Amino acid sequence: MAHEAQIQISCAQFEPRIGEKDRNVETSLALIARAAASGADLIVLPELCNSGYVLESREEAYALAEETATGETIARWCEAAAKENVTLVAGFLERDGVKLYNSAVVIGPDGVIGAYRKTHLWDAEALFFERGDLGFPVFHTRFGRLGVLICYDGWFPEAWRLLALQGADIVCVPTNWVPMERQPPHLPAMANILCMGAAHSNSMVVAACDRVGTERGQPFIGQSVIVDHNGWPVAGPASRDEPEMISAKVDLSQSRRQRNWNAFNQVVRDRRTDLYGEMLGTEARPNWY
Repeated sequence: MAHEAQIQISCAQFEPRIGEKDRNVETSLALIARAAASGADLIVLPELCNSGYVLESREEAYALAEETATGETIARWCEAAAKENVTLVAGFLERDGVKLYNSAVVIGPDGVIGAYRKTHLWDAEALFFERGDLGFPVFHTRFGRLGVLICYDGWFPEAWRLLALQGADIVCVPTNWVPMERQPPHLPAMANILCMGAAHSNSMVVAACDRVGTERGQPFIGQSVIVDHNGWPVAGPASRDEPEMISAKVDLSQSRRQRNWNAFNQVVRDRRTDLYGEMLGTEARPNWY
């Protein structure tokens, strides 16, 4: 597969409204069109952006959920990706039989490429969702290998590392970041710091798209960010409280070419696999070399 090294990434930070599925999808479609018109190749939307986040009951959750293969939201996003010739990563409320998942779908111009289910559930999510059971898949796209994490997954270095070891060039993070206790106001959000650290320590691009607003009393912090493979922001952090589109051009081939930090050190090669497992005890298969 021929990969396009340089791509434009856009993160479309907006405010989904709980239960207003039609309105949320229409908003997302308008943002996809806007990002594509500005040259975006890859567009990232927030976590659970078609449904809203703060659920009150399982009945409400089931009513808002849809299957990946037959969901109306997925179909409309597929139409938009084909029309605009873009790749899309977006969070949605997935139903699989009687199980519900906090998921993200990866869609290319030719349709659904795959889906990821949030592995690490945050707070009351455990009342509604099953823990993800798909591991940490890496999806092949026309511009490179793409991994997905969702929100709280980003607090686990193992998740980033397993994606890196499978050859991910970029990790997209649909998210609904909430305020962290004791956050010093003069420092970057902890979520931003984690994205920067993961990009740096794994030599891969990170594109994290948050939401804004307050939903059923829960505030969200915005500050979507795109980070290059060296760990430095190249777009954002976005506004803390307003919808905002952030975009950046990145050369994904550089994350592969420049993994050597100096004449002696290469972050993947330097791992002590004599002391810990190559793939951290998982059945994932390395695709690094």
